[in-house]
Amino acid sequence: MDHQNLIAIDIHTHAEVSCWNPFDNYGEAYDRAADKYFGSNRRPTIAETIAYYRERKIGLVMFTVDSESKLGRRRIPNEEIAQAARENSDMMMAFASIDPHKGKMGAREAERLIKEEGVRGFKFHPTVQGYHPYDKMAWPIYEVINAHKLPAIFHTGHSGIGSGMRCGGGLRLEYSNPMHLDDVAIDFPDMQIVMAHPSFPWQDEALSVATHKPNVWIDLSGWSPKYFPKQLVQYANTLLKDRILFGSDYPLITPERWMKDFEVAGFKPEVMPGILKGNAVRLLGLDQAGTAPWS
Repeated sequence: MDHQNLIAIDIHTHAEVSCWNPFDNYGEAYDRAADKYFGSNRRPTIAETIAYYRERKIGLVMFTVDSESKLGRRRIPNEEIAQAARENSDMMMAFASIDPHKGKMGAREAERLIKEEGVRGFKFHPTVQGYHPYDKMAWPIYEVINAHKLPAIFHTGHSGIGSGMRCGGGLRLEYSNPMHLDDVAIDFPDMQIVMAHPSFPWQDEALSVATHKPNVWIDLSGWSPKYFPKQLVQYANTLLKDRILFGSDYPLITPERWMKDFEVAGFKPEVMPGILKGNAVRLLGLDQAGTAPWS
């Protein structure tokens, strides 16, 4: 990624439409509920998203969410995202998503995606994937990520997916309590853990874990900055200023809206460049080739 020619790096964008596989409308009610919750119905292709970010000179990390065992819905191929990242390597990176229920087979896939496809990190969504992050069934996949010293993004807090559906679509919010990542951070110290989103209603728990464990970061995706809890802004301005990351959750929130609201959300001018780009440069290892990306 040619980060010097980018104005920011969005660490949290979603692949929404596959051009390799036919559309899978199974479980589409979850999409409709998310659209209502976020006030958005954008479903761009991967290529459309890349063009959107390229026009704005913003780098992006893109991933899907593999929830095949919980939701029964076919995932967008990790390989499709990885190919797009290779073809746009000046401004894009691919993270993979593997359902933790796939265990050792999932670990084999993770190894292959790193070595053969150039994947540079992973995404987990405990609520949608239906597991506690500390569940030992996920350990084989974590071990691969840890061995390669790559980052992993974990959804934390409330989920727009399932919001308003009968019984919340059967999805359990408790799985995404950020305190569940404390055990993971201890057992996998070389896996950089990114807690995605302001972690409502567990914002203080997220700040505690990130302050205590130096391999834990926070991305600010999924919310407009004008709604951030005040303690999140306080820690971003002080103790955690080097481990806070810009993320939009595109296409549910656009980077334009996020960056506009960021300007007036109470962040100190001296920490804003790090949040928008500098911290992601370190996390992704863009500034020190051949060394640990978080050193």
